[in-house]
Amino acid sequence: LQMALVGIAVEMLSGVTCRARPRLGCLFLSSASKTVAPLSDTGSRRLRSTSSMQGFSELARERSKTVTSFYNQSAIDTSAEKASVRLTLATLLYSGKSPDGHHVLSSARYLHKELPVRIAHRIKGFRSLPFIIGCNPTILQVHELYIRAYHMLVDFPQIKDQEDEARFCKMVQQLLDDHKDVVTMLAQGFRECRRHIQDEMIIRNFLDTTLCSRLGIRMLATHHLAHHEENPEFVGIISRRLSPKKVIEKWVDFARRLCEHQYGNSPRVRINGHVAARFPFIPLPLDYILPELLKNAMRATMESHLETPYNVPDVIVTIANNDIDFVIRISDRGGGIPHSIIDKVMDYHFSTAEESAQDPRMSNLFDNITNSGNHSSPMHG
Repeated sequence: LQMALVGIAVEMLSGVTCRARPRLGCLFLSSASKTVAPLSDTGSRRLRSTSSMQGFSELARERSKTVTSFYNQSAIDTSAEKASVRLTLATLLYSGKSPDGHHVLSSARYLHKELPVRIAHRIKGFRSLPFIIGCNPTILQVHELYIRAYHMLVDFPQIKDQEDEARFCKMVQQLLDDHKDVVTMLAQGFRECRRHIQDEMIIRNFLDTTLCSRLGIRMLATHHLAHHEENPEFVGIISRRLSPKKVIEKWVDFARRLCEHQYGNSPRVRINGHVAARFPFIPLPLDYILPELLKNAMRATMESHLETPYNVPDVIVTIANNDIDFVIRISDRGGGIPHSIIDKVMDYHFSTAEESAQDPRMSNLFDNITNSGNHSSPMHG
């Protein structure tokens, strides 16, 4: 019974259906058959390859550890009870750079302690999902990614010198690469089990927390890796003198190219306000937000003026800055949000892409562009 339960757990953590994945006992037999010679007349077994057997042992040990942590949660639960140590932008900026590289070691040691705590919080979030949603293969695959990342971090030895820090950087970069598709996988997983979602608020709160935490984790990791880059304009990922106008212009060019490809034209964008403002800031959040807002503004403008696609109103971007904070306002004349859907616009699964993609005026006007209700164009953020 114990072996059967472990086998089921391995199937769940592997992120595939039971029919597509052998039981753990079968996994042991099939893998061992590749490294164990046939029985001799005396019944003794001969190892074909010591290295392959060692590789199998490491795989079995890793899977056993993952399965154990999935059910025996003591280590992860202990980490999840700890509060994360939050750093302000000023703390990151004024930690600066030391000639002997001590700032890099300090940053690595902070990450070594902090990342397992933040990842444990997310694992706790996955375990709090409704059972039928948490059992979705794609959701389980993301869950296992977090468990694996947790163990890789807590198993890493204490960082004492530059060599340890270099190995730590390599591992952190590997984790960033492994988790690069997490947002897409979460979207796919919740789409697959959408009919089983009875309380939308539970999923919204989970996604709000998970995506916000993911952004924070990636920013901290990327900030540390950026310490190894020589750029006098930056401290890690913090721009010493960020120009909002230049960041906006970069993403305006990007959004206009997409819009012109999709609709044959794009609205002009005018930037006004405190266009000369400069201050220390992290560009990464702006790089997430601005292209989506600009795409939405351009799409709404074009789709509300399909009768005159080459005579559309401008999109206005206003920058307002003071000593405390700054605001970027994007204004368009795309018709606004209908009152009938105003309560849905913040839902993760809600989109108006299907409606606009099926507009016959668009099909007639741009015959060379294929629009599908199930496959939204890049303009649909």
